[in-house]
Amino acid sequence: MSYDLVCANCSGLVELGRCSVCRASREQLRAQRALPASWLLLAAALLGLLFLFAR
Repeated sequence: MSYDLVCANCSGLVELGRCSVCRASREQLRAQRALPASWLLLAAALLGLLFLFAR
């Protein structure tokens, strides 16, 4: 997550989650980052299985 995002509602850092807008934005950013990481992990596991059975 980018640690320099400032909330337009309360002028605080989004990371701190001072207001409901900050908290919603923070959760949305976390959800967006979690999806590609899970796909990457799945792809790595599948490649590992492929190489294991290719021997």
